Amino acid sequence: MSGSPEPGRSSRSDQEKSTLKSLPGPVAFAAMGTTLASCLALGVLLGLYIDHLWHLAPVGLLIGIVLGAVAAVASVMKLVRRYL
Repeated sequence: MSGSPEPGRSSRSDQEKSTLKSLPGPVAFAAMGTTLASCLALGVLLGLYIDHLWHLAPVGLLIGIVLGAVAAVASVMKLVRRYL
């Protein structure tokens, strides 16, 4: 009987998957908004830090904004795919 799966084990993983997909809309949008804001903020802070270190006034900030935006889009796409 060691080869047979436990009865509650498969239903628990199915339940976790359905719970993830059935999150209410506002919670999903809040997660996406928080992800966007944190990725962009991290990019800006990293760009400002690079500017401070290497004295490249706007270049580091622009690179940080672009990298933060790319990371934000990738993260939000990953979140959206969970609900599809």
